[in-house]
Amino acid sequence: MTVAEAITSLREGEFVLLHDSSGRENEIDMVVAGEFVTPEHVARMRQHAGGLLCVAISNPLGEKLGLRYMHDILSNSNSFDSNSKEMIMGLAPYGDHPTFSISINHYQTYTGVTDRDRALTIREMTNLYNADDPRRKFVSSFKTPGHVPVLIAAKDLLLRRRGHTEMSVYLTELADLRPVTAICEMMDAQTYSALSVEKALKYAKQNAISFVDGKELIEYAKVH
Repeated sequence: MTVAEAITSLREGEFVLLHDSSGRENEIDMVVAGEFVTPEHVARMRQHAGGLLCVAISNPLGEKLGLRYMHDILSNSNSFDSNSKEMIMGLAPYGDHPTFSISINHYQTYTGVTDRDRALTIREMTNLYNADDPRRKFVSSFKTPGHVPVLIAAKDLLLRRRGHTEMSVYLTELADLRPVTAICEMMDAQTYSALSVEKALKYAKQNAISFVDGKELIEYAKVH
């Protein structure tokens, strides 16, 4: 599948499968643009992917909301003594800092974990992009801790980091959509590990879903 086809899929509210690279996590994420997320999307990600369902946002949006990376929050916390701070992840085994921030629920959710609740939280998070005062709206409309982890893409996206967070947000920018995505790693219940590229390609073909390889996306970014 080409990057152009993936862009079209995102614009139509459909899933895209995104592989980072064999030299990194070597994982495939199910990706959908945040503004189109429905309970059906969440259910399908839960059932067919099975990894951790997160909402990924652009770095500028994260700054407008006053969000910080969780490793920075914990490093500066007085509640963590020096021994506890040794637990804080620096670089992951694949060479990058994690992009996790806080986890959230929208205030209109109940437990926050149902398909309906998580879809609502993701959609309302996406709506902050066009809010008049996104910081005020965020603080008044969301609670933490919650059931949707927030991932903040690196500044300059693929120039700085080449993870699923940055790649998925970059795809939404190419599609002229709000830079917010729902992403979930695809797991393999037979091998108890990440789904292989071969199995992901088979799933993509059977379900008419666009598949994008990270290397292809990076080459696309260099040209465009």
